[in-house]
Amino acid sequence: MEKGLIMRSTGSWYEVRSESGEIFSGRLKGKFKIKGMQTSNPIAVGDWVHYSMEDETHKHVIIEDILPRSNYIIRKSVHKTAHGQLMACNLDQAVFIMTLKMPKTSLGFLDRFLVTAEAFRIPVTIVFNKMDLLNESEQEEVFELAALYEELGYGVLLTSVETGVGMEEFKHLFKLKVTLLAGHSGVGKSTLLNQVSPQLNIKTSEISDFAKKGVHTTTYATMWELEKDTFLIDSPGINELGVMEIEEDELSHYFPEMRALLGECKFNNCRHVREPGCAVIHALEEGEIATSRYLSYLSILENKDNRR
Repeated sequence: MEKGLIMRSTGSWYEVRSESGEIFSGRLKGKFKIKGMQTSNPIAVGDWVHYSMEDETHKHVIIEDILPRSNYIIRKSVHKTAHGQLMACNLDQAVFIMTLKMPKTSLGFLDRFLVTAEAFRIPVTIVFNKMDLLNESEQEEVFELAALYEELGYGVLLTSVETGVGMEEFKHLFKLKVTLLAGHSGVGKSTLLNQVSPQLNIKTSEISDFAKKGVHTTTYATMWELEKDTFLIDSPGINELGVMEIEEDELSHYFPEMRALLGECKFNNCRHVREPGCAVIHALEEGEIATSRYLSYLSILENKDNRR
């Protein structure tokens, strides 16, 4: 059997890249079930697999096995609530694109993505895009948010394709890494990606004036080889992100500001909600934990607000 990399997933067929760089169309051998994991898609872009040739034309292959993953980003399946949907596997980093307007990305949505990445210690850079659309007070809001997340240890970049702000820094984010590019529909992922690698000519779309939301332009997750050893996974725009595979008692571990207070609460099983002697609530009252972050924690804890 040969070893290959999943470059594109369309649900039933997969684009498989051999170690020598050949591209094949592949399908699964029967039904795959990974022990301990219920997913609507057994294989995701970024997976390494073993495959064999299906016929003598050497155009189609059968995926025989999925190799162990170093990490993955997963969310609750939109259609099968008890299942997860794998977004991408074997990542070096994730880049989350967000906008303050046209469309607006909520901080709750951002925080759910960060928690999901923290669960596998996947570094995240937050890109505040479309800075040219913001007035002075809105720009100040972005500066404050940038300072908050930088203090928590996340990379932050401010960008505008229209004015060129941050574009050189954005282009250098991806070198020699496997990166997942994520964010709502309409935040400018495809436009930014075309700046990084114009030869890809990825389709872009306007914002719906009626809903102020993006129109989906990426239907399936696709991995692009930008240059040698540099891969970028462009995911479909996501409008829901339910957190998966994180237990209540470990959720606070994936908020860096709460993780720093581990062991300081009065009770070992503290949920940081109404318990007396809670170090997290004390830090919140003292302004050491941002209210928006704590509200995101409660939202995830209560399994609410998976949308924008």
